[in-house]
Amino acid sequence: MNTAAFEGISARLKARSGLMLGPDKLYLLETRLAPIMKREGLRDLGALEDAMRRGVPGLEAEVVEAMTTNETLFFRDENPFTHLRQITLPRLHEARSPGTRLRIWSAAASTGQEAYSIAITLAEMPPGLGGRPAEIIGTDISREALARARAGLYTQFEVQRGLSIQRLMKYFRKEADGWRVSEALRAMTEFRELNLLGDLRSLGAFDVVFCRNVLIYFDAPTKTRVLEAIARQMAPDGVLYLGGAETVLGLTSALMPVPGERGVYARAEGVEAMRRAG
Repeated sequence: MNTAAFEGISARLKARSGLMLGPDKLYLLETRLAPIMKREGLRDLGALEDAMRRGVPGLEAEVVEAMTTNETLFFRDENPFTHLRQITLPRLHEARSPGTRLRIWSAAASTGQEAYSIAITLAEMPPGLGGRPAEIIGTDISREALARARAGLYTQFEVQRGLSIQRLMKYFRKEADGWRVSEALRAMTEFRELNLLGDLRSLGAFDVVFCRNVLIYFDAPTKTRVLEAIARQMAPDGVLYLGGAETVLGLTSALMPVPGERGVYARAEGVEAMRRAG
C-alpha cells in the first residue's frame, strides 16, 4: 500500500468535496479510480497523486466525480415526503401570502429522483395547496449525475425502486430507452452544479431543504460548516430534512430538532414558532 499516495488523494478529496476516506477504503479508491489510471497510463495511486499534484487539467474533478456516491431512488425513506405533504406544505401555505412561490432545495440531487419525488408530492397536493407556485432546485457536485437528472430518463429498474405503478403511469412516459419524467414535473425543477463546501448565497432563500445521506461522508467540522451554511439559506420558518442516521445535535446551534419529529430540523426561531402554534 502506498500510504503517502492514499493520504494525498484522500486529502484532496476532502478539501474539494468534504468526502472522508479512512484507510479501510483503499479498495474503493483503487476500484473506482482504476479506469482513470488506465486511460491516463498511470501505473498506480502514487502516479495518480503525482499527476493531481502537478495540476493535470480536469483530473482532480474527474477523481472527485468517480468517488462521489450517487445511490438514490424515488421516495427514498418515505417519511420525509409524508411529513412534507401532511405537515410542512400545509403550514407554509397558511403562512405565505397568496401567490408567494415556495422554494425547495434538493441539496444532493444526484440523478434527480429526490427532486422529482418532491415534484410529485407537490403535484398531488389538494387543489388549494397544489395551485401555489413552487420552484425545486436540485444541486450536486457530479456533472454526470446532473446530466441524467436534467434528462429525466430512467431505466425500468430505477422506476421500480420507490414508484407505484399508478405514479409511474401518471408522471412518466415510456420511451425506447426507459421512462421519461413528464414535462410538467420537469418544468418544476432546475438542476445546478454546486459544491456544498462552496458559497451558497447565490441560491437564495429556501422554505424547505432536503440534504439527506450526505453528512455521513463528512467529518464533524465539515458537517458543522455545511449545516451552518444551509441554515443561512433557510427562511426563518423553513424546514430541513436530514437522513435517518444524521443529526445536528453536537454540531451546530443554528438548527434545532423539530419536537416530536425524526430527521426534521429548523432554525431556532422556527422551532419556537412551531411550539407556539401547537
